[in-house]
This record gives sequence, structure tokens and C-alpha cells, in this order.
Amino acid sequence: MPVLAGLLFLTGMLAFTVKNDRLFAIAKNIDIFATLVRELDSYYVDEIDPDELVGVGIQAMLEELDPYTEYIPEENSDEFRLMTTGEYGGIGALIGSRGNGSMILMPYTGFPAQNAGLKIADKILMVDTTVVADKNTSQVSELLKGPENTPVKVQVLRDQDTLAFELVRKKISLKNVPYYGKLDERTGYIKLSDFTTNASSEVRNALVSLKEQGVDRLVLDLRDNPGGLLSEAVEIVNLFIPKGKEVVKTIGKIESVNHTYKTTKTPIDKNIPLVVLINERSASASEIVAGALQDYDRAVLVGRKSFGKGLVQTTIPLTYNSQMKVTTAKYYIPSGRCIQAIDYALSREEGEIYSVPDSLRKAFKTQNGRTVLDGAGIEPDELVPAPTYAPITYSLVAGNHVFDYATQFFYRNPEIGPIENFNLPEGEYDQFVNWLSERDYDYTTYLEKSVEDMKKLAEQTPYYEEIKAQVEALEERVMHNKEQDLINFKEEIQKVLREEIVSRYYFQEGMIQAGLQKDSVVDKAKELLTAPKNMQSILTAKSE
Repeated sequence: MPVLAGLLFLTGMLAFTVKNDRLFAIAKNIDIFATLVRELDSYYVDEIDPDELVGVGIQAMLEELDPYTEYIPEENSDEFRLMTTGEYGGIGALIGSRGNGSMILMPYTGFPAQNAGLKIADKILMVDTTVVADKNTSQVSELLKGPENTPVKVQVLRDQDTLAFELVRKKISLKNVPYYGKLDERTGYIKLSDFTTNASSEVRNALVSLKEQGVDRLVLDLRDNPGGLLSEAVEIVNLFIPKGKEVVKTIGKIESVNHTYKTTKTPIDKNIPLVVLINERSASASEIVAGALQDYDRAVLVGRKSFGKGLVQTTIPLTYNSQMKVTTAKYYIPSGRCIQAIDYALSREEGEIYSVPDSLRKAFKTQNGRTVLDGAGIEPDELVPAPTYAPITYSLVAGNHVFDYATQFFYRNPEIGPIENFNLPEGEYDQFVNWLSERDYDYTTYLEKSVEDMKKLAEQTPYYEEIKAQVEALEERVMHNKEQDLINFKEEIQKVLREEIVSRYYFQEGMIQAGLQKDSVVDKAKELLTAPKNMQSILTAKSE
């Protein structure tokens, strides 16, 4: 007994000593850092900005950890609040650059910009008395934002007309569900784009509304959703699985961050056939929802492997109204797997990004006994490859040619009728092609790139001069013909042009709805939902 007491005493003393050593190291280095900044301010040959210098130092330090641990100074608190709550004071419009200056890219439905009549492609000339032609987008955005119920004047250029608008800023709450509707008489669709405050309420309301419209099967679209509040993810899972089920568990270095989150309510519908869409930009809370529903064999996942973010962040208040968002835990979904794809601790040691190799990924089981793996995101049950677009299509979109033509179409056509019935009018594509003939655009085809790479390799050989003529003849042979490409890839160019045109009349909701047509992932989801036996087969463990 005395020996055991002695061992416990020594263990306690060792822990106390180690903790004291760490506290001393922290205090010592903070003192060194503060002294260094003071001496720089006194002796450095040029004037320095202490706020900027220390801010750079803090950011550099945090960059050594992971991309999600970050310092939020007081002046960035509004931006951070927008990220977590989806709320800000302003006019309710996405602005950006399309060539020179800033313009309205999307007025959000029901907010001051749209209500006042601002349109996509309106170029912003003045905000109140400030000329903004030479200001960047972030500067213009700051001028447009402000306290709720304060007035702001906006002058824009629309086509050839200069227009003035007087607006009153409102609290803007961006929708987590920008669109929901019916894919057919029985199939509902919900697009969830974020996990800010009220995300679960929006999904709940959409689901209830769709069921009232006769929907008895559902597609939940989490593609391109970067995640957000963990609590909202738990509530969304609870819409589809019974009360008392574990959704996610967080485990960190200190006891206070360890928590098991379970469903606490009666689900809206625990039996409705469900397909969840994911891709490589579905992350964090999106992966919790998709992963939990997969682990309970409650949904079939369709699309591509998700991002692989299995880390949890906590916001900690600092002095002078600043904050730190810090990674405090990893999360584990019901099967027990953590889907974190990058080991940041090992990456710091190795000096490069270290992903978990396939050989080290561990196997876990879903409720029905299906095998799922950890360490690299959520893998879909049904893989649908990413759509590929021709270089000419990329060029037309990136060069704003599709955007500009859609704007001109809008100026010429006051309405287009219902989205589901809208296609480009007869001869419109030919007009688009003629319009392009006066615009400057170019691109490199895949074949041209291959020949270019081959030529570079050939030039390094001693016999290049002997084959130079043949290589140049091949270059000339594969040189793309823009006019022919406009014919060969007419269908996909028409698709992106149609979606852009629809956005002019029906804004964000319309663009999403238009994009659902000829969407291979959505088509696969509909195919599965109309074949219950196939759904059940996917959700059942295969005998080995």
C-alpha cells in the first residue's frame, strides 16, 4: 500500500512538473515575442504597424497547425458572424467582377436589392456619394453593408441606361435551402447549401411541404455544401431516424469537448425512401449527415467521394473583442469511423500534405453489416463520375461570354415563361454563334495539349530535326476549329447558356432548378428511387 501511494505521488508530481514546464515555456515565449515587437517599433529604420505585424505573426503561427484554426480580429467579426449565422446587414445581393468594376451577380429573393428592382449584370457606379468604379469588390461590399434600417443609394449602369435606386438595409438571413421542389409527381428534391442557424428548420419545412404535395420519396442534395454548425447536422439526421440514436461523437484532448450527440425528437419520416447526393466539395457537417444516414442504412449515397473533414472547431473569445476558431476534436459517426482525410500533425513533420494511404484505412460496419472505410471522406454507394465539359465550353464561361449573352437576351426578352418549359428559341443558338464571331476567345483542346507535350519531349531528343516536319504537320492537323467545336459541343453549351438565361428571370432558385435537367447524379437518384428492390439491395450487406 505505501508503495502504491508512493507511485501515485510520483506520478502526480511528474504531471505537475510537466504542466509547469509547459506554462513556463508559454510565458517565456510570449515575453520574448512582446519584447521583440516593442524593440522593432523603437529601432526599425521605417515606421511599422504593430497591429499588422503581430497579425501576420499570429496567422503564420496558426498556419503551422491546420487550415481551420484561425484568428479573427475585431474588424473581421461581422464576416465571421455571416459564416456562422448567415446573417448580415445589407441589401441582399451577391456582387462580383465581370470585367471592369463590380456588378450585381445575384439579388437574393425577397430582400431589398431584388425588391427595389436591381438586376443581374447591373454595374455599380456609386454607393451613396462614393464613386466605386475603381474600387475592388470587397470595398464596394463594405459600402453596401451597414446597420439594419439605414438608407443607402445605389447608382448602376444597365445596358445603356444609368439608374438610381434608394434602398433600406435589412438584416439579411441567407437561406440554407435556396430551393426545393418536385422532380416528378412523387419525388421531392431539397437543395441544402449550408449549415448555418436554422438549417434544420428549413429542411424540416421543405420536407413537410413536399409531403403535403404528395411526395413519397426524396432526394437531399449536399453537393458543394462546405458544412457549418454540428448541431444543425444532428437535427437534420433526426428528421429521418428515430429518437435516441447516436449521430456523432466528438473526442479531443480535454474532457469538456468530448460529447455524444443523439437524436432527441420524433422524426418527420423514418421510412421515406431517401437518396443523398455528395461530391468532393461536400465537407464537415455535410459529411456527418451523409455518413450517419449511410451508417444506419437509411439512405443511398450517390455522387462522388466527399472532402474528408473530420475535425471540429470551437470559437474561443479573446481580449479586445477578437476571437480564435480552433480545432478541438475529431468527430466519429455511428459506425465508429472518422473520415478525416489529412493527418495535419504528420504533415507538419513530413513537410508535405500527408493523406491516409488506402492500405491503412480501417474497415467498419453499417447497421446492416455493410463495410465502410475511415480516413478519406464518405464514399458514395453509387459512384457517378464528374461531368466533363469541352475546353470551348470552359472558355465561353470563364471569358464571361455566356454571362454577357444571357444579359443581352434578358434585355431583349421581358419574360420566358415557366422554367420547365423553357428552351432556347429556334435560331437563338445560331445568333449566339454569330455574336461570338466578334468576341475574342481561345482555348487549348485536350488533343492540342497532348501534342504540345509530345513536342516538348521530342525537342529534347538528338533526332528532333529529323522528325520536326512531321511534328509540325501533326500540330497543324490537330489545330482546333472554333466554328466546328461550336457545332460538336452545341448540346452542352446550350445547357450552360440556358441555365444562365433562366437566372436572369428566376434568380438563384431558378438557376438551381434549371441545372437539375440533364444532371447525371440527379438522374441516377431518380432511377434508384423508382426501383425499390435496387435500393434495398444496395442497403443490404452482401454475403461473402
